[in-house]
Amino acid sequence: MNHILIAPVVLPAVMGALIILWMRADLLLQRVFSIAGTALLLGVALYLNWMASSGEVYVYRLGNWAAPFGIVLMLDRLAALMVALTAALALAVQLYAFGSGWDRKGWHFHALWQFQLMGVCGAFLTGDAFNLFVFFEILLIASYGLMIHGGGPMRLRAGVQYIAYNLAGSTLFLAALGVLYAVTGTLNMADMAARVAMMPAEDTALLRTGAVLLMLVFAIKASLVPLHFWLPSTYANAPGPVAALFAIMTKVGVYAILRFYTLVFPQDTVIEGVVMELLLPAALFTLAIGQIGILGTRNLGRLAAFAAIGSVGTLMIAVSQFTPQATTAAIYYIIHSTLAGAALFLVVDMIGARRGDLWLRLDGVMPGNGLIAALFFATAIAVVGMPPFSGFIGKLLVLDATRDTPQAIWIWGTILVTSLIAIYGMSRAGSLVFWKAYEFQDVPLAKMSPAAARPGPIPTKLEPDEHIQDLGDAASPALAASAVGLLLAGIVALTVFAGPVTRFAADTAAQLHDPSIYLGAVLDNQEGTK
Repeated sequence: MNHILIAPVVLPAVMGALIILWMRADLLLQRVFSIAGTALLLGVALYLNWMASSGEVYVYRLGNWAAPFGIVLMLDRLAALMVALTAALALAVQLYAFGSGWDRKGWHFHALWQFQLMGVCGAFLTGDAFNLFVFFEILLIASYGLMIHGGGPMRLRAGVQYIAYNLAGSTLFLAALGVLYAVTGTLNMADMAARVAMMPAEDTALLRTGAVLLMLVFAIKASLVPLHFWLPSTYANAPGPVAALFAIMTKVGVYAILRFYTLVFPQDTVIEGVVMELLLPAALFTLAIGQIGILGTRNLGRLAAFAAIGSVGTLMIAVSQFTPQATTAAIYYIIHSTLAGAALFLVVDMIGARRGDLWLRLDGVMPGNGLIAALFFATAIAVVGMPPFSGFIGKLLVLDATRDTPQAIWIWGTILVTSLIAIYGMSRAGSLVFWKAYEFQDVPLAKMSPAAARPGPIPTKLEPDEHIQDLGDAASPALAASAVGLLLAGIVALTVFAGPVTRFAADTAAQLHDPSIYLGAVLDNQEGTK
């Protein structure tokens, strides 16, 4: 077998263990090995994309046990793309963590980072439903530690809420898997799909129950309304680089929906009868809540969090159609929204580091704001989907893919109206932070409205942990800004090469909607990699 398929799981797992056991008190060594491991992961991911570009589905059978008796990892175009996107995002954000000094503000940042990558990559590569649950738990456990990295009462409170909500989701996940196992007798996704296809239509009531429970689980992970309550506080209070890495976390839920509801469940019994009726309205409400939240919030951290919710709504509108054209639009928009959302969280963190807080008020002077203002302006354009960046192309693809649907008027109206709301909300935020801060800085607070004058809590400055090697003033604003520039460069490349990327997304969607290739590769019991 080609063992390179398991490298995205094993590599960060080994690196995380080495950092804990060998380098726990040497931050410089942690940085060197962690960045080298992430860079190597990106190289492996690019090679896997080259392998998957042929259109084959590759299978790795752990212990060389044939499916469905053994655990399998699988690689197709979509899995390879998501692993590469994860690695590229992690590398850029990790550079920001170095430059901003966030990795010096608590224990085990780099080890948790690697375990987070292990869980995310494993979730994208697994071909077994129970192991999808296992990798979900790995990435969630690592994210719990990253979420509260650096301490602070607000961050700890948001972390407890995040943990409680996701533990409830994990319990529901186990219940869904139990129902599906009771119906099909297997948890291998390919084998489950083959058995579901042979079930008589009159015997699918329990199957529908399992499908809906599973959809609820993935909706929690993707933060679909009304299961989105955990996200604003969690992302707004998380450390900047952690929130940026979390931009890929919601995509794990979206990926799982795409994988399960194109492979396992037959369209005539599950998707059209149950999922379509639930998923599209939830996506529309998610988009509306997210974009209205951008306008309504008075905190930049929550603004970025609501922007992430809005992008999930746009993405799920395309996913909910379950057609090759709509899936093409969804795949393109997954790439854009991940890069743009992460860039916005990093820029917001840079603003907070210089202003001392993230409240939108007229008396908050923004020192040295030229470069940061330009970065905020660029990321805001990308996030709301204005030309010339790739968000505009992604929204056009979504609109084009849904123009012939019966719900087209609702989809088009929601996307266009909420885009205008988001533009106004971003403009208001940028004006208060970078322009009116100077215009009104000499105005007495007594003459301001209470909402504008309210300073809000200023967080306590975080200091490096005393047990970690002190590197002095190791922060590098230039490196932090360069990391944001890398993400914006990815958005620009996605715009310039929109044609080839869209063709790749179309090929990926076509492979995803033809499960016979996947089933043939996984259920072929010959040794080796297919």
